[in-house]
Amino acid sequence: MGESNNTIKRTKYLNPYLGGVLLGLVLLAANFVSGRGLGASGAIKSGVVTVVTAVNPASVENSGFVKEYRESHTGNPMKTWLVFEMLGVLVGGFISGIFAGRLKLKVEHSPKITSNKRLTLALGGGVLFGFGSQLGRGCTSGSALSGMAVLSLGGFITMMAIFGTAFAFAYFFRKNWI
Repeated sequence: MGESNNTIKRTKYLNPYLGGVLLGLVLLAANFVSGRGLGASGAIKSGVVTVVTAVNPASVENSGFVKEYRESHTGNPMKTWLVFEMLGVLVGGFISGIFAGRLKLKVEHSPKITSNKRLTLALGGGVLFGFGSQLGRGCTSGSALSGMAVLSLGGFITMMAIFGTAFAFAYFFRKNWI
């Protein structure tokens, strides 16, 4: 007939309201401790600039982006607040996954699609989001959350654009997730 309630395994997640409050407290602490909000795209920039400079130092003078970034950031670009923040996010995520028993090497996806399609869609979405974060001068965390925390009109517009676009496209992509 059906599975009994004892055999159904439910994954427990943090209450989303509590998670939102905790995220707000982390954002407040970041502003208080470092004088900056949260963000991820700056860490990626630091990594790209470091790799480009190490692989082909001569190209730094010919690349406007890398040259401008190197001139505006003295010292090692990998020793910035955002790089350490992202390392903390990665390490913290792994530790959380271990303690919660959710750290598994598998690709979660709908039965309607393959793992390869799921990974391709995730990679494509990540690349588009990364490109968009550069056009918008920051990622979701930097532009929207940190912007809204300081009551920036741009932060509110960014958050509305992110959620509005997600809502508009969700109908067309939902078959890949459910």
